[in-house]
Amino acid sequence: MKRDDVRFELKHEVLKSVAENQFENGNMTLEKFEAIPFDIIPGITPTFRCCVYKEREIIRQRTRLALGMMPIPRDNYEHLKMNEHVIQVIPAACEGCPINRFQVTENCQNCMQKACQKVCAFGAITITPKGAYIDQSKCRECGRCAEACPYHAIADLMRPCKRSCEVDAISIGENKLANIDNKKCIACGHCVTACPFGAISDISYITKVIDAIKDPNKVTIAIPAPAVEGQFGPDATVGKVKTALKQLGFDYVYEVALGGDLVSMHEAGELIEHMEEGKKMTTSCCPGFVNLIRKHYPELLEYVSTTVSPMQANVRYILKKHPDAFIVFIGPCIAKKFEAEMMRAPDVVMTFEELNAVFDARGIDPNKCEENSSTDATSYGRRFSGTGGVAASVIKAAEELGVEGVTAKPCSGVKECKVALAMLKAGKLTEDIIEGMACDGGCIGGPGSIAKLPQLKAARMKKIKGKDGDSIGDMLNTMDANDVDMVRDSFDMPERPEFILRNRIRDNK
Repeated sequence: MKRDDVRFELKHEVLKSVAENQFENGNMTLEKFEAIPFDIIPGITPTFRCCVYKEREIIRQRTRLALGMMPIPRDNYEHLKMNEHVIQVIPAACEGCPINRFQVTENCQNCMQKACQKVCAFGAITITPKGAYIDQSKCRECGRCAEACPYHAIADLMRPCKRSCEVDAISIGENKLANIDNKKCIACGHCVTACPFGAISDISYITKVIDAIKDPNKVTIAIPAPAVEGQFGPDATVGKVKTALKQLGFDYVYEVALGGDLVSMHEAGELIEHMEEGKKMTTSCCPGFVNLIRKHYPELLEYVSTTVSPMQANVRYILKKHPDAFIVFIGPCIAKKFEAEMMRAPDVVMTFEELNAVFDARGIDPNKCEENSSTDATSYGRRFSGTGGVAASVIKAAEELGVEGVTAKPCSGVKECKVALAMLKAGKLTEDIIEGMACDGGCIGGPGSIAKLPQLKAARMKKIKGKDGDSIGDMLNTMDANDVDMVRDSFDMPERPEFILRNRIRDNK
């Protein structure tokens, strides 16, 4: 499936090249590594940057990410400090965006009103014969001057990556490259899709997945997220994607929607206990939302459900049946890579974007695969992919447990989550539970998605339409899933500098 965006097409081509090599030759040779930039950018005419040499260096650094490494070696000649994080800034691609946020444009009429100067409380604006001038050493980026200008002559040029970050985790260093503060970053990945140059990306572990698939002594299990419906085209149902994953080489495929059913029932029981004690609660399935509370609202951790995420629930369910299985979660979420590292499960997390490249490398089109009609979960488990889905599922489970009237506050995106958490902190939350989703629209709006949001919403509604009568309890009985340990051990997940090393393919540089 193609994405109409050169940023993601370049990433796709790199991932595809790496996947093809891993299937055919195993570990990449230096010769092949050096050839990929020339295969993708042939000739001497640049297509998207100033010159082919810069373009090839960007491809080279992207190839390192696709191989599970940081974009440049630690001992790089530029002496750039590298960040040990699943989300990486690609130095060659990070353009020198405007550092000064507010700038006076040629539209300034040097008017008599001088509204911009009057509203500036920091004395940062002076009036020159050519118009207003902003002293950037005094500017505090409040934006009042831009709002006051009757000609809209003051432009707000905040970097898109910085603007997209609701937790202020991105700053601009002396070298004019974006820096990610791990102590603030919640790994939501919004900066990845926001950067117009595609200069921020996630580290990939597709080679590790391919090696496991090729190993005849390993049992490999794929667990696609509920957001898979519609990702690979309007005709690519969950059943067809299951078949495609089997063709790729996975031994078994289990829907994470079953983990959603498990979470719904356990979280409903936990919520009922909270309600009996007169306490509120939040969901815990979204790692970006959990990270938001851990890092920015630690005083609210007592309200977070101790239920594991659907991904973790699925892993625990599978390991009871296949103790030595190599398990790969596949979804739209970059933050799941962070969760997997912190929780040490599953073995690898792949995004739909990465799976799409691996499918292309093997010539597999899910739209043309046969339908797999097996059912692993209820429609409620599949609702976890969209805003309000978790809340609806927990409410349904609570009703099955004999408690009606549960109220929920679904939150779509970090901004809404912050508002709800502020209400909880102030004691003004009226609902019983907050459903926190870091991505707008829920999981289907995640940075690892490859289809447009309207298409995914339509596919999701088609899948769950007319199935309000599903019984979560009955499904768990059918799947023999009632004995899965659903309790999270701890929310204490320190930022270990070495956390990313467990999955790294080559760590010598």
